[in-house]
Amino acid sequence: MFTTRPELVGDIGMVASTHWLASQTGMSVLERGGNAADAAVAAGFVLQVVEPHLNGPGGDVPILLWSEVDQKVSVVCGQGVAPEAATGERLRDLGLDIMPGTGHLPTVVPGAFGAWMTLLQQWGTWSVRDVLEPAIHYARDGHPLLRRVSDAIGTVEQLFTEHWPTSAETWLPGGSVPTANSRFKRPALAATYERIIAESAAAGGTRNQQIDAAKNAWYRGFVAEAIERYCTRIPVMDTTGEAHVGLMTADDLARWDAAVEEPVTFDYHNYTVCKTGPWGQGPVFLQQLALLQGFELESMKPGSADWVHTIIEAGKLAYADREAWYGDPAFVEVPLADLLSPGYNDDRRKLISDEASFSLRPGNPGGRRPLMPAYPDSPQIDAAGAGEPTISAAGEVRGDTCHLDVVDSSGMMIAATPSGGWFQASPTVPDLGFCLSTRGQMFWVEQGLPNSIAPGKRPRTTLTPSLALRDGKPWLAFGTPGGDFQDQWTLHFFLNVVHGGLNLQEAIDQPEFHSIHMPNSFYPRDTHLGQLLIEGRFDPAVIKELERRGHGVTVRGDWAMGYVSAVAREGDWLKAAANPRGMQGYAVGR
Repeated sequence: MFTTRPELVGDIGMVASTHWLASQTGMSVLERGGNAADAAVAAGFVLQVVEPHLNGPGGDVPILLWSEVDQKVSVVCGQGVAPEAATGERLRDLGLDIMPGTGHLPTVVPGAFGAWMTLLQQWGTWSVRDVLEPAIHYARDGHPLLRRVSDAIGTVEQLFTEHWPTSAETWLPGGSVPTANSRFKRPALAATYERIIAESAAAGGTRNQQIDAAKNAWYRGFVAEAIERYCTRIPVMDTTGEAHVGLMTADDLARWDAAVEEPVTFDYHNYTVCKTGPWGQGPVFLQQLALLQGFELESMKPGSADWVHTIIEAGKLAYADREAWYGDPAFVEVPLADLLSPGYNDDRRKLISDEASFSLRPGNPGGRRPLMPAYPDSPQIDAAGAGEPTISAAGEVRGDTCHLDVVDSSGMMIAATPSGGWFQASPTVPDLGFCLSTRGQMFWVEQGLPNSIAPGKRPRTTLTPSLALRDGKPWLAFGTPGGDFQDQWTLHFFLNVVHGGLNLQEAIDQPEFHSIHMPNSFYPRDTHLGQLLIEGRFDPAVIKELERRGHGVTVRGDWAMGYVSAVAREGDWLKAAANPRGMQGYAVGR
């Protein structure tokens, strides 16, 4: 089978990510004696610099890792929470019934820094200086600007010049959109990270104490103070067409810390798939597996009409449950045991027919009554930036998220999905050189729902890295950008390997598809019932059969969907593969 690049095989280490500079940064750490945690942290900070339309220092990151020392999978939650002042009543007083997609109001505590530092502290070996120096180099001395970054800056140039002057100063050097492949510098961000290193070193003591000092500088020091000054004092334009001040204070940052949690798991044949809790959409992957376990996928040809139809229809049911039941489990009861139980899925599976469904049908786990939000009838997208800059229903790619996978020679394995802090959605914080996460747009202002906004609550994010065991042994770390599509594309990749018998690169290169049937998790919360997007490399006979079954099929470019990367352990070998779509993801290793 032809592949766009080889599946990498070696025994020293493997790194795969959405940008070649991050992948090579991670590999250089492994080459110099760092472990997978050190490599992931260094690469993660580089991603913030070279893919600023996809993630940033003020963003979020969930991390899954297998530790040989702990002999288990752990989840590091780098998802920040809503400010103390962020209540449904406060937003309704502003005349809002849906959270804006941009500006100050949807900002949450920036969780990425704390999560990366927690990973470094508990599982890494390097210092704060060691892991930040590669990112500082690219911020201070410059990096080749991606064409997609240049194009994305161009889409918000007017917003920056008319309403977000701090962003214009950062992203429009010399007053114009920087050209693709130009050397782009971020001196303010470099200075922020250099000050973090200086305050960490000044604290003295052990490596752990210095990492604590770095976290304190961020969440209880100069970073938190600068964020409060900007958010609470300077009104900025957002998708409402009006300027608002923000709600987040330094106290909100001081109260937060990255949590280490147990994963949610599901056994599928001889595989155990591990995901985040329902504060992310990760369990929707597991619910799809629970439904698909009742079908004989091994008898279906990957890419056939039966294959696509069965997977899409199972996904519609699982995503409907996401809408009705998922939220921060620290605030709401999420009935995961019932949602993943055999009896529940036996009943749900009966809803899947030979015809495409055009209904949003959440279930009744344990006899509970689902609660669904009041979706906007005719959402309008304002020109003031982009909420979650991912693939629109029209197929336009405005940006997205990042992903990173690492495995080292000891067997430590990591999957992380950094996102948030996109320059399209949030103005640059003065003096710091970065933007904040607008993940709060995923909350509902409407109260009484699992994902209703509340102080200190995590929004139900779409970020969803994956880690799988095979026969009880750590096997595969994988993930993708893509918002609501993440747990579709990664599911297809996983099934291509498990049932299709494909290697990692073959599975990634297969023609991709996804449903936009589920409500959009981001502003403006639009829904396109029964609609299916599919790459043009699919057999025309398959497309015709899917249309006959009632799917509203839209054919996109031959290489337009899916950005999966992965690393694996198979016996004594380590493996890796990366997505060719977008022409910037890369896997490296030896």
